[in-house]
Amino acid sequence: METAGRYEHYPIGIVLASNFVSISIYTLGVLIMLNAAFALAAMYLVFILVMELRLLSMHCTNCYYRGKSCAFGKGRISAWFFIQGDTMKFCAKKMTWKEMIPDLLISLVPLVTGIAMLIISFNIILLSEMVLIVALTTLGNSYVRGSLACNHCKQRDLGCPAYELFNSSSHKDSRNL
Repeated sequence: METAGRYEHYPIGIVLASNFVSISIYTLGVLIMLNAAFALAAMYLVFILVMELRLLSMHCTNCYYRGKSCAFGKGRISAWFFIQGDTMKFCAKKMTWKEMIPDLLISLVPLVTGIAMLIISFNIILLSEMVLIVALTTLGNSYVRGSLACNHCKQRDLGCPAYELFNSSSHKDSRNL
């Protein structure tokens, strides 16, 4: 299953760990948003679903792992619902920090909401949820992508815009904005 350190199909343990981090971030985000209003939590949940559908339909369809077990299990899910795309489109795409804004909002919106709610009325549980979402967004995602996912990815060798963005020396300045 593994060739030159790359997985043809990721082990289930990696898929579970990767999804645990994502689902935990989503769950904490919803819980934080519930402190403000049920309607805001519902809108946030719809935003997450739209982001996941966008990923499955526009990116996963063009990925090497479409129909296979990628580090997040989304290659298989994408194949169930969407037709095969063109892997050359995946490789040719260039990603910038500006294009990452919708993804960043998944954590930033609950954090900003949580800060506002803490100003209105301090709540240790809300503060704990916010600390956890920051830890999972930074350390959790860094571990998943740095140790579990990207190191073993065949798509990375073919061309991955996200890998190139996060691992280029130019991302340390603002030229990619």
